[in-house]
Amino acid sequence: MNIHVRHLDEATVQALKQRAARNGRSAEAEYRAILTAAAAEEADSFDWIAASDQIRAHTVGRPQTPSEVLVRESRDER
Repeated sequence: MNIHVRHLDEATVQALKQRAARNGRSAEAEYRAILTAAAAEEADSFDWIAASDQIRAHTVGRPQTPSEVLVRESRDER
């Protein structure tokens, strides 16, 4: 598949070419590597819901202070 990117400023193009040279790749190979890594990041994104479920499980039965109380206390301290 081919992708065409238009209207990149010259500084961006030069930075990408320099990055490719540092990595020992052609500019096209560097573009592929960047896009592949970016796509993988999105696929491997952090699961915030699972993380919050784990935190909630660790705090079951413990008293929790409502956030509005914490915010009010913080404001009153100023």
